[in-house]
Amino acid sequence: MKMEGKFTMKAPIQKVWDFLLAPGTLASCIPGAEKMEAIDDKTWEGTVKQKVGPITVKLGFTQTLTEVDPPKHVKAVGRGAAAGGAGTFSQETIVDLTEIAGGEVEVAYSSNVSMVGRLATFGERIMRAKINKIGGQFTQNLQEKLKSELGQ
Repeated sequence: MKMEGKFTMKAPIQKVWDFLLAPGTLASCIPGAEKMEAIDDKTWEGTVKQKVGPITVKLGFTQTLTEVDPPKHVKAVGRGAAAGGAGTFSQETIVDLTEIAGGEVEVAYSSNVSMVGRLATFGERIMRAKINKIGGQFTQNLQEKLKSELGQ
């Protein structure tokens, strides 16, 4: 399943980049995030709790930055599993920053998520709706944090 979006911020591109890659920034924007811990400068482990259809799942995962081109591009790859054997998932996320007119930065992202096991049995429609809802909440949380951090 693919999730994509973009938004603009009035800020220098380097400040947006530094903020996005600061430890804990992205984790604090993920709905349901319970823990995010840096293993090294490119790898994080985390736990997220979500309700999917009639069940609540706790997902443990590891995320690694595989491509970093400051201050424009980052690619992260992650793998994880739901507690209790409800399934496994993998994801690949790309974030690109582009300077645009008027001192603004466009933040564009795309994420591709694959699931197997009981999580996948809910069907693509239910899972896509859940992922899109989480993506929307994440984007809103991130925009609010960026605005607050950058004094807007």
